[in-house]
Amino acid sequence: MRKLFLFLYTIMYVCTTTSAQQKLSVASPDGKLKFVLSITPEVVSYSVDYRKQPLIGNSLLGFSFDSGEFGAELRVGKVQRKKIDETYSLIVGKVSEARNHCNEMIVPLMEKSGNGRKVNLAVRAFNDGIAFRYEFPEQAAWNGYVMYDEKTQFNLEGNPMVLLMYLPGYVNTHEAVYNHVRYDQVARKRLIEMPATFEFDNGVAVAITEAAIRNYAGMYLMKTKDGLVGKLSPKLGQEKIKVEISGFPHKTPWRVISVADRVGGLLETNILTSLNEPCRIEDTSWIKPCRTTFTWWNGNVVPDSTFSPGNNFETNKYYIDFAARNGLDAHGIYGYAETPWYYDDNFNFGWAGPNADVTKPIPCLNMPRIAEYARGKGVGIHLWVHWRPLYDKLEEAFALYEKWGVRGLMVDFMDRNDQEMIRIQEEILQCAARHRLFIQFHGSSKPSGLVRTYPNEFTREGTLNYEVCKWDTLVNADHDIAIPFTRMLAGATDYHLGGFRALPRSEFKIQYVNPHVMSTRCHMLAMYVVLENHLTSLCDTPEAYEGQPGFEVLRTVPGTWDEIRVPLAKMNEHVTVARRDGSDWWVGSLNNGTERNLKLKLDFLSEGDYQATIYTDAEDVDRNPNNLDRLVRKVTRKDIIELNLARDGGALLHIRRL
Repeated sequence: MRKLFLFLYTIMYVCTTTSAQQKLSVASPDGKLKFVLSITPEVVSYSVDYRKQPLIGNSLLGFSFDSGEFGAELRVGKVQRKKIDETYSLIVGKVSEARNHCNEMIVPLMEKSGNGRKVNLAVRAFNDGIAFRYEFPEQAAWNGYVMYDEKTQFNLEGNPMVLLMYLPGYVNTHEAVYNHVRYDQVARKRLIEMPATFEFDNGVAVAITEAAIRNYAGMYLMKTKDGLVGKLSPKLGQEKIKVEISGFPHKTPWRVISVADRVGGLLETNILTSLNEPCRIEDTSWIKPCRTTFTWWNGNVVPDSTFSPGNNFETNKYYIDFAARNGLDAHGIYGYAETPWYYDDNFNFGWAGPNADVTKPIPCLNMPRIAEYARGKGVGIHLWVHWRPLYDKLEEAFALYEKWGVRGLMVDFMDRNDQEMIRIQEEILQCAARHRLFIQFHGSSKPSGLVRTYPNEFTREGTLNYEVCKWDTLVNADHDIAIPFTRMLAGATDYHLGGFRALPRSEFKIQYVNPHVMSTRCHMLAMYVVLENHLTSLCDTPEAYEGQPGFEVLRTVPGTWDEIRVPLAKMNEHVTVARRDGSDWWVGSLNNGTERNLKLKLDFLSEGDYQATIYTDAEDVDRNPNNLDRLVRKVTRKDIIELNLARDGGALLHIRRL
């Protein structure tokens, strides 16, 4: 009888435990990637595995609201499932046609007591990643919230290598150096920028970021004693309130876990744009990539002549003429020294004065005359503005800029990604679209695939870049190589490209005017292909470019693409990115500070004969990093090209079909 009693008790315990824990799962179309949701009376959690390898384990989901915690004592409603398989076009992007192919599961989670608050967890499983978000449907007893915390966790299994950036606080420029360490060496209680990338010992790679950030706060990561948790940017001036929503329905951004069997595969995914809404701009015929000067970087240098450099017509005429001679689309106008082109009573780029007015050019500039001269030369205008005085007069300013013939704007010093700033950015994109203007967000947070919805968002900064060469030594090839594996995974990356005056690291000296760079000429050329950027920037002077080897690349490299392949990549060491434009291929190979030899298979080409123009580091590049070798030869998809990459070097190939 005792044995029978123990047996029956065991059966009852197992049945009770099983009934108390509910598990739901969804797998990718190829079946290799799986998301498992676990609901118990106490918590809701999830896990992710790839080819049966655990990647994310037992990670909690939930919220802290003004109306109480959400995540315990929940019941599951009717689960909805569907398959999604569609293609869509991108006006600008790393591909022109993308496939949105995934399996979706929507799980209604309802409180058993109280007001019966309801939150739907939407999960999509792609072949190259998992995405989930929280959806707040209309409901009788709950129609808004003040959120104190989103409690999403991302608890990595094992001890992978991590490439990440720490940030000092929620108000920041989103710029710092990257750290490449084991997961157990990641510092606790420090903000970590997204995307963060993890590489397991068997080569499987994971990147964590977010998509479709709209009317919500941006997210960071933080390692705590409980694991890797998401941390939302709080409302400005306090830290308790993260998000306020006054009406349902509402949806959070997607939490994205990109997965690939090799780290280069992370660069090829289109998961972020697939998670965003279709284009909201009816007429997109005016949206075309732009090639522009950006004279702030070089110091607005002009040759010795009869006029002085500055906020004047003659200085801008000099650069407009350069743009016209070389087929550039626009000339960038920011002002001179630390004085904007418009009236600002503070005379400081970073801190706009209370009476700054972006509709009033300073008298000595004569903006209407500059705009008329540029129009006559077939050159557009690209304006720099501080976000705050722009936002004060958004509609008025954009109407004026459209009248002047401005192509687009660099909107700078945003330095936040709280809910208010996220809303402001979308308002700027919407208003800019009405006036046929592209936007370049500077001093801003990462992109999130919104370029599908608003293709006039050409690029964002959100990374330490070559502007730093004007005052520090932090940005070199060892920093550059981290960007494709981190920041660029989120989208187009503004990096102040185009420095054509390189010095070896040992001879580098800081210069604010006519600054130098520490990587080779071929490294710089490769950056234009490796980094996705729909605003091709030429930051150096006309004298630094004209007549120089490789300048023809800057004049012709496309700003949007049809296809991407990543044939060679090793995280934080080297990467080779091949991008197709029509029948042409452009290939950029980027190296860190260690010399190496690579063998590049051209099997991404179609059948037939091609002509390849190959730029490689010259033999004396260690003494003169501006030197390069240029070779033209016939190739087919069966060829293998040997790339001898110098320290701080690179290579570039332009392959045309014959």
